Amino acid sequence: MDWALVFKAVNLLALIAWAALILLPRWPALLSAILYLGVGLLCAVYACGLIGVVSGLIPNAGGGGADFTTIPGIRAIFATDGGVTIGWTHYLAFDLFVGLWIARDADAKNISRLIQAPILFATLMAGPIGLGIWLLVREPAARRQGRFR
Repeated sequence: MDWALVFKAVNLLALIAWAALILLPRWPALLSAILYLGVGLLCAVYACGLIGVVSGLIPNAGGGGADFTTIPGIRAIFATDGGVTIGWTHYLAFDLFVGLWIARDADAKNISRLIQAPILFATLMAGPIGLGIWLLVREPAARRQGRFR
């Protein structure tokens, strides 16, 4: 398995989806494409990689099984190119999904795209920080609208 190629491919896919989310008009078809072709494909790559490596169908040099219950076990997983690529794909999928939710929620609350852009960028670079910032910005906007949806 050429993990470097998979790593480059998932990064490119995520970058294209994030650029579209931040820069392009948010037409329903674009948001659907980001969800299904962006998040969905990242999820599929993640699932295939994880199932393949854990089952032994995809060789992962030095992998020797997956122990998710200890720090040394997690360290061993991430000590392989496959483990890093699969883990990174996990981050990319979830961060993009959260970014899509933030964008949709911000649009529904009439938050300016100029305010959204740095929050979305923070979500791209450090997912939980961007989400935390959005939750702080979102709360007063939700109160102004009289609802917490």
